Amino acid sequence: MDSIDRRILQQLQSEGRLPVIELAERVGLSPTPCARRIAKLEEAGIIRGYGARLDQAAVGLPLTVFVFVELEGHARGTLSAFERAVSRFDEVVECHLMTGTRDVLMKIVAADLTAFDRFLEESLLQVPGIRATRTSFSLRPMVVREGLPV
Repeated sequence: MDSIDRRILQQLQSEGRLPVIELAERVGLSPTPCARRIAKLEEAGIIRGYGARLDQAAVGLPLTVFVFVELEGHARGTLSAFERAVSRFDEVVECHLMTGTRDVLMKIVAADLTAFDRFLEESLLQVPGIRATRTSFSLRPMVVREGLPV
């Protein structure tokens, strides 16, 4: 990946629907070589896909909740079963295996406290292997970056 590829990635991260002709102008290429580079970045898995960024509150999910999960065990099977289970929950928008005293950090979105409580009781706490959870509610985001610093 060279500096032109990085400029392409920067532009696509900020404007994913940018036509190739305009993108090529911005990065100093003609359209055909620019399109070839994009295709190579896609084939290499650097560009994983394209999508719309949605306003969380506008789609009826204004509540952001972070849940730390402590698992009963750390065997590969336990982790795999937990991962499979939580990947089925639409409310879970991120889930990270962590170091330290908490094993997993989950970012969950919900319509309101009632919806989160229902998710917690009827879905998350039904997953086998959970020893304990700790929940924190986001008051507001302070920094959100949609793109990576390439």
